[in-house]
Amino acid sequence: MARTVLVTGGNRGIGLAVARAFAAQGDRVAVTYRREPPDVEGLTPVRCDVTDVEQVDAAFSEVEEKLGPVEILVSNAGINADQLLLSMKEEAWTSVIDANLNAAYRVARRATSKMIRARWGRMIFVSSVVGLTGSPGQTNYAASKAGLVGLARSLARELGGRGVTVNVVAPGFVTTDMTAALPESRQQEILDQIPLKRMAGPEEVAGAITFLASEQAGYITGAVVPVDGGLGMGH
Repeated sequence: MARTVLVTGGNRGIGLAVARAFAAQGDRVAVTYRREPPDVEGLTPVRCDVTDVEQVDAAFSEVEEKLGPVEILVSNAGINADQLLLSMKEEAWTSVIDANLNAAYRVARRATSKMIRARWGRMIFVSSVVGLTGSPGQTNYAASKAGLVGLARSLARELGGRGVTVNVVAPGFVTTDMTAALPESRQQEILDQIPLKRMAGPEEVAGAITFLASEQAGYITGAVVPVDGGLGMGH
């Protein structure tokens, strides 16, 4: 059965891989973007800055009008502004929390009423292994990604009786533009810590997300699913 899917930050990297995976299943897929819409057939691009509540509301209204109520929400949009805490300015902290955690609250809140009415829904928040293990220079990013776990588990308890599941995927290092820009020595340091000795492809993260959104995963809620090659084991 085809569903209506909204992927925030779906114009590149993990978000685009997720959007493509849902589209390949025959779902109706909308993706939010801030600057450049993805030039991919079969996706409905919607301009939206997820830090702006009015833009979030307008984006949902546009998706509802074009594709129908959002049944599967993937909250993936996010930013980082890495710096050691002693040097971190207030704006670097608040901007990352706003884009990564507050935005997830905004999109989840906007999606909830329609999912409750339908008595079916899937919410998946894209966190990070860093949210579970911590990372020097990433206090803001790690805090925002850890916060998604508390948000998801509280929502899972609120919405479970209405047929809505809420889960978290925690990727490790993924082959994207961001990791490709790291110096080769830093990439090797990372690989040495990963039991599988390689980075993930974005499509491997997408596979976990499409599974959590499926009918087969209907009894999974409040889970944190690592896709990290074993990097965060025990956390």
